[in-house]
Amino acid sequence: MSSNTAAVESDIAAIARRRTARQTPEFPGCRPVPLKREDLPDHEGRFEYWDGDAGIAWVAEPVTATHERPPHRLSGLVQIIAGVRGSPIECYGSMALLLRDEQGEQWRIMQADQSIYLHPERIRHMTRAMEVGRHEFPDVVLEVDHTTDVRRGKLGLYQAWGFPELWVDVPEAGYAVRRPAGLSPGLTIYLMEDGGFRRATRSRAFPGWTAEEIHTALNEESLSMETGEVLRRVGRSLGARMGTGPDDTPWLKMERRESHARGLAEGRVEGQAQGRAEGRAEGRAEAERALLVRRTARRFGAETAERMAGLLRGVADPEHLAEIDDWILDHATGAELLERVEGLGSRG
Repeated sequence: MSSNTAAVESDIAAIARRRTARQTPEFPGCRPVPLKREDLPDHEGRFEYWDGDAGIAWVAEPVTATHERPPHRLSGLVQIIAGVRGSPIECYGSMALLLRDEQGEQWRIMQADQSIYLHPERIRHMTRAMEVGRHEFPDVVLEVDHTTDVRRGKLGLYQAWGFPELWVDVPEAGYAVRRPAGLSPGLTIYLMEDGGFRRATRSRAFPGWTAEEIHTALNEESLSMETGEVLRRVGRSLGARMGTGPDDTPWLKMERRESHARGLAEGRVEGQAQGRAEGRAEGRAEAERALLVRRTARRFGAETAERMAGLLRGVADPEHLAEIDDWILDHATGAELLERVEGLGSRG
C-alpha cells in the first residue's frame, strides 16, 4: 500500500468514526446480547453489529433457510461469472467488517451476509477481519432483509464507513410474520458517490447486471436459461476489461474442447451419406457447416442462421470451422457473430 493510499484510507476511517459516533443505529428483528471486547476471539456465533463501547452484539435469530439461501446462491452465481471472465472471484461470506478506535482497539464490527472480491489477489494478507483503513473494501456486500431492515441501521453505517457497493435483497419466498413493515420483495443497489449512497438500477462492480436480474437469480428455484445468459453476458463484460475469457479457466476450457469434439463427431455422422456422393473431404465439411447453421439457429434464430449458411458456402478448412463453432458461444448477438465470420473471408 502506498503512503498516499494509506493517508487517504486513514482519513476515510477518521471520518467514518466521527460520523458513526453521532449515529444511533437501530436493528429491527435483532436482540442485544452482552459481548465484551475480550470475549470476541472466542465468540463463534454470528451477529449483525457489535458496539465496543457498550459491549453489546445485536443478533438476528433464529436463522432461517429463507435468509441463508440468497447469500449462498450468490456465491455459486459469482463462480459462473468468474469462469466466463477467466479469473477467480472470491466470496468471504459473513466475515467481520471492523472499525478500530484511535487507540487501535476493536470499536465497531458489522457482519454482512456475503462479501465479494473481484480481485482476491489484492487482499492476500487479510486474516480474521476486513479492517476499514487497512484493507480494501469488498467490491460488493450483500444484506438479506427477511426479518430485519438495514435501512434503519446498517445502511447508514455502510455509507459512513465508505463501502463502495451494497445490495439489499428482500426474498420472495418464506414471508415472515416478523418481517418489518414497508419491506417488499426485490433487490436494491446502493452505490457510493461523493461520500454518500445513491440508489441504482445496475451494478457498478458487475457491469450491466441489473437489480431485477440479480433478485431473480437469487430467488428462482433453479438456474434458468435466461439467468445463465445474463451471467455469461456479465462475465464477458468483466473479461473484456482484463483481456481474459473462458479459455483462461482450465476446467471450462476442457469442457468447451470436449463439446466441440462431440459436435464435430455428430456432424461427421450426419454427413456420411452426402460425403460418399460428393467426396469424403467435402462431405465432412458440409456436415460441419450444417451443424454450425443449426447451432446458430438455436442460439440466434432462423434469420441469422440463414445468413450464416450463405457466409459458410465454400468454407472447408477444419480450423476455420472450429473457430466459428467457438464464436457461436462467445458472441452476445447474431450481428456480432456474422460480422466476425465475414471477417474470416478477408483473412483468406
